[in-house]
Amino acid sequence: MCQLLEVGRSSFYEYLKNKTSIRTLENQCLKLRIKDIFMHNRSSYGSRRIRKILQLEGIIISRRRVGKLMKQQNLYCKTKCKFKVTTDSKHNLPIASNLLQRNFTATKLDKKYVGDITYIWTNEGWLYLAVVIDLFSRRVIGWL
Repeated sequence: MCQLLEVGRSSFYEYLKNKTSIRTLENQCLKLRIKDIFMHNRSSYGSRRIRKILQLEGIIISRRRVGKLMKQQNLYCKTKCKFKVTTDSKHNLPIASNLLQRNFTATKLDKKYVGDITYIWTNEGWLYLAVVIDLFSRRVIGWL
């Protein structure tokens, strides 16, 4: 029998002696379930939330064990950044007057323009996009 498998005799008997433990089998099943929960929640759940879901399913497990099983699979949740204030409204600088008074309809082309600025996160850092739109045609006149 050993010759058919091309395995050494001592290796074969070592395998028979050291069968996979129940804990290892449990961990393999838990890893699959943890990864499924993690991916289903868009990589935003950490060990605490995953443990809560497992408890609701009737699986009693510690948070640390869930964390270890997540670490073994390189599952790290996305952390939320603190809200960053980008506008400083408390200043003594002159403020542009509101000429449109929220009247966003135009009767002729090139009579009323509106603009806005937004921030876009990229791999290179923050990019700023400023857009100017004609209110009559609702077309973008330009951007920077």
